[in-house]
Amino acid sequence: MATFLHSIGRTAFKRRWLVLLFWVVVLAAVSAAAARTTSGTTSAITLPGTESQRANDLLSNKFPAANASGATARVVLRSPHGEKITSRGNLASVTTILKSLSASSSRVSTVSDPFKDGTVSKDGATAYTTVTYRITPAELTDRDHERFDDALSEGRKTGLTVEATGNAVATEEEGTSAEAIGFALAAVILFLTLGSLIAAGLPLLTAVVGVGISVAVITTLSPVFDLNSSTSALASMLGIAVGIDYALFIVSRYRSERAAGYDAREAAGRANGTAGSAVVFAGLTVMIALVGLAVVNLPVLTAMGITAAGAVAVAVLVAITLIPAILGFAPERVRGRSRNRAEGRDSGEAKAQFGRRWVTAVVSRPVRTLIPAVAALIVIALPVSGLEVGLPDDGSKPPSTTQRKAYDMLAQSFGKGFNGPLTVVVTDQTAATAKKAAATMGSKIRAMDDVAVSTPAVFNPAGDTGIITVIPDSAPSDDATKDLVSHIRSLATTTERSTGVQSMVTGSTALSIDVSDKFKAALMPYLLVVVGLAFLILILVFRSLLVPLKAALGFLLSVLASLGAVVAVFQWGWLKDLFGVEQPGPIMSLMPILTVGIVFGLAMDYQVFLVTRMREAYLHGADPRQAVVTGFEHSAKVVTAAALIMIGVFAGFMNSTDSVIAALGLGLAVAVALDAFVVRMTIVPAVLTLLGRRAWSLPAWIDRVLPIVDIEGERLAKSPAAGARPEPATELSPLH
Repeated sequence: MATFLHSIGRTAFKRRWLVLLFWVVVLAAVSAAAARTTSGTTSAITLPGTESQRANDLLSNKFPAANASGATARVVLRSPHGEKITSRGNLASVTTILKSLSASSSRVSTVSDPFKDGTVSKDGATAYTTVTYRITPAELTDRDHERFDDALSEGRKTGLTVEATGNAVATEEEGTSAEAIGFALAAVILFLTLGSLIAAGLPLLTAVVGVGISVAVITTLSPVFDLNSSTSALASMLGIAVGIDYALFIVSRYRSERAAGYDAREAAGRANGTAGSAVVFAGLTVMIALVGLAVVNLPVLTAMGITAAGAVAVAVLVAITLIPAILGFAPERVRGRSRNRAEGRDSGEAKAQFGRRWVTAVVSRPVRTLIPAVAALIVIALPVSGLEVGLPDDGSKPPSTTQRKAYDMLAQSFGKGFNGPLTVVVTDQTAATAKKAAATMGSKIRAMDDVAVSTPAVFNPAGDTGIITVIPDSAPSDDATKDLVSHIRSLATTTERSTGVQSMVTGSTALSIDVSDKFKAALMPYLLVVVGLAFLILILVFRSLLVPLKAALGFLLSVLASLGAVVAVFQWGWLKDLFGVEQPGPIMSLMPILTVGIVFGLAMDYQVFLVTRMREAYLHGADPRQAVVTGFEHSAKVVTAAALIMIGVFAGFMNSTDSVIAALGLGLAVAVALDAFVVRMTIVPAVLTLLGRRAWSLPAWIDRVLPIVDIEGERLAKSPAAGARPEPATELSPLH
């Protein structure tokens, strides 16, 4: 691996114009394709194999005219204080609004009349109309959203309060603030770390190229694969973080090789062969963790994982090809202060003092260091025992949005359960049997606790399938509503056993319950698949059994602690004002398993970058304790800078309007901080010190069958190179 990447690095350095042109052409091509893409993303979630999804599929088949997949919006109308919505003036205003909504798009199928359909509150102050479209939410254009918003604005001018909710309502556009914050923090950290504007700008430039390509590809493929609206943000978040970090590792190794006396081209090749090998294997572990999300068998999660893995793959390819090429354009300016070896040595030694003191203290007292570090992570992880998951609804949106305002208005005027109605589907091959069973089901449901309304069954033209709408007394996220779903499903099972008539429950609350159950069932298989595959890769990289085992256990501590922090902030509301959390509540179901996958990959990043330098020192003759110290000194500052960059990037996404991305941003920022500084830079040196030579041992029979990947570049050290050192030189810190 090292010799292959060494060759790529030297070739890219020499053919830099060709490599640069290639990436510019790729970026231009995918950007042009993305610019021609008009359809947007979707927030819809499908759950193959669950009761909710089977019920939805049956409704699409039995009630095709209803177009269950079509976009809908519920527009809530409220009269001024003290007035009735049915008064003559307000009635005229409502009629005007309904006409405006009907005329807002040729794709509008129906606009219901609240006075004919009886969708007026008991106090007569509030009414709502349902707008349905012939197309899916993803097919709505910006023009459709603009004209819908214009209709709402015109309605507000009549004096009525007009708000809207539903999947046809445009979500608040994500700005570039998250990316801008991340890039700004990364730029400052890179400059302080590398001491050169050119060197600091190189990782930022390559990250922009990689993220630009990834986001453009996702935008182009979104209408084809119906990608979720969070997909692009997740890929952007990971692409920026790993893109900058991977470039930083290669650039810092290049500076180290230059300081050691190699010429520019050879230094670029050797940096690519050593740090580039670590980049490839680190990226591979991240991609395995993300692609492994497919074991959950949730299409939206599989798509998010694959696209994010694609973004990481692009970041790796950019790092091992474009970085050496750009180094060729400014080999001395990227080198920075290392041109003066004496100054570089003094500066490097001064800046390495803290790292040296830290690792010396850890290896001198490994047990005293290990116990409090592990205890601290366990304490931070304690809130995870109270984790509650669910699907976000408009009640979790910021209070300033029209969706949240409409949600609150409906809850106030029609009851808390109105925003989470349950749909009970009753079906049988014989119409008479289906109708009899639906009547029985309806009467028993009305007698249940927590039922506010249970409508008579509405049947399809064939009469073999009916729909019972149940509105709970409690809010969608309340435990009482979840219990009601369980009771109705138990009734459905009993009814099917006695009559053979099938009944299923769907709706947003039922869907949320099924999502949570599916994730709980999939979490352990996912962990086994991902940890197992990554464990094998780390055995290959480190040629050890204990080092990969330690890495996996450290990951578990990191991810549990990060989830504990997310529960404390986003669910319990601790320090919510500090972190900008407007509405605490259950954690989005996708978030925990996404966090597990991403944190595992990133944790392995630091494991690879930090421990490979320790193993490299050990292979070059250092005793186990000295190898830990030497490896830490060579890589700790780079790992620190990389971690700070990732923390900054992830923290920048905490102000996202997407609750998944906001919670994920906090979880990943906390996870990186704990994993980098507590696990990898504290627990890892302590454990390796305690293990001694056993850490680097491997049973002989396994050693014989494993291929040699040479991630440390041992073959490069033994083989003659075109740019070999003219004379021994004092080795400097990789940062100088």
